[in-house]
Amino acid sequence: MGSHPLLPFELAAELCGSPLQVDAPSLVPEWQVLLKRADALAYGGRLHEACQLYQLASRHQQLRAEQLEKLVECLAQGVRLREQLPACCSGGGSLLQPRDWDIFSCRKCQGFLFEPVSLPCGHTFCKKCLERERATESRCALCQDEGGLAAGQHLRVNVILSNLLAKWFPGQVTASQLRHEGNLLYKEKKLQAALQKYDEAVSLAPNDHLLYSNRSQINSTLKSYEDALHDAETACRLQPYWSKGHLRKGQALANMGKIEDSLREFLFCLALDFGNRTAKSEAQKLLLSLFSPIPGNAQEHLPDTLQLLSPHSRLKGNLLNSVGSGDSSHNLPRLLKVNVEQKKCFPAQEEQKRTDLGSLRKSIQMIESVKGCSEDENKHDSAPESALLISEKCSLLKRKHCSEEVRSAEVPCKLMKKGTIDAKGSSAGCRIPFEFVDPSDLDCSLCMRLFYEPVTTHCGHTFCLKCLERCLDHNPKCPLCKEGLSECLALRKYCKTVLMEELIAKYLPEELTERRKIYEEEIAELSNLNKNVPIFVCTMAYPTVPCPLHIFEPCYRLMIRRCMETGTKQFGMCIGDPIKGFADYGCILEIRNVEFFADGRSVVDSIGKRRFKVVEHSQRDGYNTADIEYIEDQKASPNGPAWCWWVLAVLPLESRAQLPFLAMKSLKDRLNGIRRVLTFMSRTRSR
Repeated sequence: MGSHPLLPFELAAELCGSPLQVDAPSLVPEWQVLLKRADALAYGGRLHEACQLYQLASRHQQLRAEQLEKLVECLAQGVRLREQLPACCSGGGSLLQPRDWDIFSCRKCQGFLFEPVSLPCGHTFCKKCLERERATESRCALCQDEGGLAAGQHLRVNVILSNLLAKWFPGQVTASQLRHEGNLLYKEKKLQAALQKYDEAVSLAPNDHLLYSNRSQINSTLKSYEDALHDAETACRLQPYWSKGHLRKGQALANMGKIEDSLREFLFCLALDFGNRTAKSEAQKLLLSLFSPIPGNAQEHLPDTLQLLSPHSRLKGNLLNSVGSGDSSHNLPRLLKVNVEQKKCFPAQEEQKRTDLGSLRKSIQMIESVKGCSEDENKHDSAPESALLISEKCSLLKRKHCSEEVRSAEVPCKLMKKGTIDAKGSSAGCRIPFEFVDPSDLDCSLCMRLFYEPVTTHCGHTFCLKCLERCLDHNPKCPLCKEGLSECLALRKYCKTVLMEELIAKYLPEELTERRKIYEEEIAELSNLNKNVPIFVCTMAYPTVPCPLHIFEPCYRLMIRRCMETGTKQFGMCIGDPIKGFADYGCILEIRNVEFFADGRSVVDSIGKRRFKVVEHSQRDGYNTADIEYIEDQKASPNGPAWCWWVLAVLPLESRAQLPFLAMKSLKDRLNGIRRVLTFMSRTRSR
């Protein structure tokens, strides 16, 4: 078999190892060379050899925990790939599992929504969560929108949502209140009182994983490690892919001295959230204790480290593949034999560890059996591709259960597939009985109909988007509490409240369908350019001639907005009439651009399109409308030459004198009329 080029990490490892083979003294300490080579091997997937070098480096020089950061990252990455976890993000691994959230959960703390606050972007969080984080983070955790978490802004509770949650889930709301009271007591170091609050909260909401996680922390502080572990395991079963639950479990196991199980949980936590500094720091400390050359320490030997990580199938595949493909693979049977002999001094654990060694040997044999057919491919592929091949080879290796306790039927197992969880609903179990849902609870206070495109103002009140816009046309204040909404009017950015829309779609689908049907019928009616056409009563307009307008009256603000929303971007322009309200002839204007001011006023750039005759005068929502029929020239283009209308536009004629020209259907008559006007003006000037 011919030679193959080394992978980048393998080449780095060989280069880092070359000074060891030189007789001349090196300027770089030997333990640093070992450490760099170990990092390169870890990135290359050769974890067995990397662990040996880390252990050897620790014998030359006492390592620091932060020097094992690369090893921890590689191990956590292996777990993430094996478990097929979503791409991690900094600061919130559980944010990566939106389909596992309950609809009434806060997207920050993952607990039940308490004092819900809806941001301008439309997302809703607990008030306490926003107050706690806005000092360091001013963006929404979901959409990264700015402006909703200004430092000096007072956060207001969403009135509608708060009332609904109190009505539908009184027990959950009380439990959330007890949780926050317990948190305050914990900060004041009143641990027993805080624990009592959490006990009451758990009795009211036994499926709230956040309660168990926080109570686990309290029990750890009280040194009740068994209770802390039990609560952490319950939190992990309720939310299998919640990073904080595995962090709490790892901390409880570490306090109990169960180093191996603790390290597994910290790595799984990092796999969910690479940005979790606490989990990374704890994992580095535990690995450092395994590599430290303490006499008589059972974790001194490399095979123990392999057994420690074996419950993660993906991680074990990486280790075993590096054992089977590395240069030092012939040393493994001897190391395993030595390890078994040394473990005889621990009779209480001999049975279980012998089983682990047998499983390890079988896994090694399986890897070595497929080594020959995939060796070339592994050498040519990049490190991530090699890891993928290892995952395929080790697909039969299953990850051990996180606990030996009997799991309740209503609590999902840690490794339950996401699709199963989705099918059964969220483990938080917040389900609303159908008879509890009253459609009137979700009615807009302005139109008295079901919310359609609900928008929540910063004062906490919710309205239909169209209803709120119409109110702001008249007065830039909240229709209910009269608080100023000038900022909303200036930004002209109204985002629908996501949670309100989800509630209506989920619990009132028939009512929503009917409400949408009514809205669509209204839009279709407004889009008709023959009946009920909006009429702007102002000045004379002509086809092809621009007509800029300053819009400030509330009725015309509404009219222009509707023209834009329907997509027609057209309205009629007529001059006033003292008897009928507006003249019988006019011109259709098309909106080319609208510039809005902070106070709601706007400047509209429009241009004349077609002439029309009014068939019937009418009104709608404060502005004039008309049924019309269009006027076209005979034996020519519909409007005739453009220059003709431009001449009329500049002639110094009153509007009433210009109006007959719009009604003419003959270009000849229109030109004759212009000639007579020019003749009259010439005679008048000559005098």
